[in-house]
Amino acid sequence: MSLHPQHAAWLLGLEGVALLRHGAGDDLGGGFVEARLAEVRRIVDAIDDETPLVDIGDISVREGYAIWAASYDYEHNPLFGPDEAAVRPLLDALPIGRIADVASGTGRQAAYLSERGHDVIAFDLSAEMLAHGSGTRAQADLRSLPLPDDSVDAAVCTLALTHLADLDSPLTELARVVRQGGTIITSDIHVLSLYLGGVARADGRRMPATRYFASDYVRAAVAAGLEIVTCLEPRWGIVEGEGGPLAQHWCAAAAAAVYRDTPAAIVWSFRVR
Repeated sequence: MSLHPQHAAWLLGLEGVALLRHGAGDDLGGGFVEARLAEVRRIVDAIDDETPLVDIGDISVREGYAIWAASYDYEHNPLFGPDEAAVRPLLDALPIGRIADVASGTGRQAAYLSERGHDVIAFDLSAEMLAHGSGTRAQADLRSLPLPDDSVDAAVCTLALTHLADLDSPLTELARVVRQGGTIITSDIHVLSLYLGGVARADGRRMPATRYFASDYVRAAVAAGLEIVTCLEPRWGIVEGEGGPLAQHWCAAAAAAVYRDTPAAIVWSFRVR
């Protein structure tokens, strides 16, 4: 079985991270280094040298989610598990009120909040994603919401901010529409997991994925007049088929070592001052 050079490059990256974790002192079992080096040789030997490297290309968020909408609710997204484990208790603690679910997609969080008695309005840039949801929905960019100032009790924005070039504009806009003392809850893929194959793709092309660190959120939140209530970094648990079928075939043990205890998402709760 031969390997496309770009597939081989990703597999070798996983092997490298696994070896770095071993070098940092992670207990990964006896013979770990020897097994990884043997896999590296196997992967390198399988590279199809006749296949040229090509740029897989990029796609806009609007185009990407229009393509993804039809299968979004049915595809297995392993990030939903750790994301919901951290976000849902924060949602459960919200007093019943009016909530904006921003960048709502097909309405995963909106439906959860509605079931708990909240008055929810969902916004998303993609009309195709909104078409799969229910309840009150409106097409809008999360940086320019069609809401008056101080008009909702809370706002939720999950798995979307990485697509934007900065955090200032979305956090400032969320702070504008949420009343004083209200809550803003955000989540996104963790920067460490972006490098493990976490950059969203549609039609084989990459959607925008800015690498945000915790300090970037802190700076933008303070600038927007928000008080930080909590920050959570839920980690990958036992992930079935880490890295997908390709990694499972070529380097399952390395993939397991790479994902183990790596932060999957970063979740914030802010209070509007």
